[in-house]
Amino acid sequence: MHCRVATTQRELDDAVRVRWTVFGGELGLMTGWMPPSRREVSCFDTLDTTVHLVVYADAAPVATLRLLLPNPEVADAIGGRLGLELEQKLDLSEVVRPGMVVAETSRFCVLDGWRHSEAVTRLHAGIYEESRRRGVTHWLASANLDTDSREDAMLSCQVAAYRGWMSQRWRVDVPEPVDAPVIPSNPYYTPMERLRAEQGLLDGLRVPRAPTLFARKMGARFISEPLYDASFRRFTLPLIAALDEVPASTLARFNALAQHPLRRAA
Repeated sequence: MHCRVATTQRELDDAVRVRWTVFGGELGLMTGWMPPSRREVSCFDTLDTTVHLVVYADAAPVATLRLLLPNPEVADAIGGRLGLELEQKLDLSEVVRPGMVVAETSRFCVLDGWRHSEAVTRLHAGIYEESRRRGVTHWLASANLDTDSREDAMLSCQVAAYRGWMSQRWRVDVPEPVDAPVIPSNPYYTPMERLRAEQGLLDGLRVPRAPTLFARKMGARFISEPLYDASFRRFTLPLIAALDEVPASTLARFNALAQHPLRRAA
């Protein structure tokens, strides 16, 4: 198994096909018109400031992640400061401070059957190595909360705060989730779990896999209340992670993979 930076058309195609398989097939998040090519693509994918990483098991792509670096053209078009995708939804002007080089990680996808495997660590190690190489100091992202219920999304945020995962340095406001369904179709918590939360019994309550992984493995901290992503019909939790604050245990796992470094084209 190895991770590589996509530098060819075929490798980029591998990345967007994995994204379709996860988002459109396994998770059922893609609705409306179904493109016959079965690729999940966006206008950010072909920018020269975008980096795609793909993890391969032998020759088969099993995981992918996208790194968006600041883009002046996009920043000018959207009236932002960074030109990142997340900046279309959030005002990030108060996040960036002198000395910071910020990039956005997104489209984190691992095929079913590989989500509890070495593929996840290799993807994280790859994005860490590539970000260091490019001088990135902080990542921004928005972790999937696996629900379209605002109540459950807020409860996940509450449990994350209880665990000490909310940032003490950064805070941004989110827009009202006007597109969120009035009657959710994908609850995350059970009625018993909600009752426990109402009683203040937060010990042992679950937090969805994506934010838990970011917080525990990458040292991420959340910077706002949940944000509704209408394109995927899920609430997400915006976060920031400082590369200098990635836990030592995670770096040790990365070092253990160092004998198989991130591959690039010659």
